[in-house]
Amino acid sequence: MGTLGKAIYTVGFWIRETGQAMDRLGSRLQGSYYFHEQLSRHRTLMNIFDKAPSVSKDVFVAPSASIIGDVQIGRASSIWYGCVLRGDVNHISVGSGTNIQDNCLVHVAKTNLKGKVLPTIIGDNVTVGHSAVLHGCTVEDESFVGMGATLLDGVVVEKHGMVAAGALVRQDTRIPSGEVWGGNPAKFLRKLTEEEIAFISKSATNYSNLAQVHAAENAKSFEEIEFEKALRKKHAHKDEEYDSMLGVVREVPQELILPDNILPGDKTPKVAA
Repeated sequence: MGTLGKAIYTVGFWIRETGQAMDRLGSRLQGSYYFHEQLSRHRTLMNIFDKAPSVSKDVFVAPSASIIGDVQIGRASSIWYGCVLRGDVNHISVGSGTNIQDNCLVHVAKTNLKGKVLPTIIGDNVTVGHSAVLHGCTVEDESFVGMGATLLDGVVVEKHGMVAAGALVRQDTRIPSGEVWGGNPAKFLRKLTEEEIAFISKSATNYSNLAQVHAAENAKSFEEIEFEKALRKKHAHKDEEYDSMLGVVREVPQELILPDNILPGDKTPKVAA
């Protein structure tokens, strides 16, 4: 953005600030008759009773997710958009490097027909696909729960077990290590291959890296977002082939280069020099 562009952006910023200040002044002059704006009551982390979430500092929790009550989440895990983890009548434990994808629901059981008190335990490097429902169950390390699957009270998915997308796993079912279960009700389908077992671990790593990108984007200020919009608009519709014919070299600002090579344990996005 050139000097003129920065000047225009700054003038626009101060005009908006002035308008907001005048709006606040007008509201005070109107007294109790001014318009009351209803703000969202959503809280990403929320206590319930005397129970409070415990979330490691490097966990990505999407702004539209809800983590409520007695919920513990280990390092490098990610809770994606629209998820609800509700640890009110029992506790939820999520290990390290685990991803719980968009619109998942995780709840617990205070009691059921068999009188069992069941928390929900999710181990390390677990992948839980979009819109899955986990209720009073245990999913051990490096397991995979497919999109839209439902795990009912007392279910245990052993290490390297896989629940297929859309499966309904009935109460107290145990899915042995290295097996794929699917259907409604879920039943044994086949054994996992070595490549599929390796993929489960790779999937967890990929989501851990992707979470860092989303966390960085969500941490940007309003001014940074608006500045990047202006940069993208300025550099949009550029024909590289036409520029090459003219001998024109257009420098793409670093802010526009998305991080696509984040190594495990490296929190710094790689930006082209």
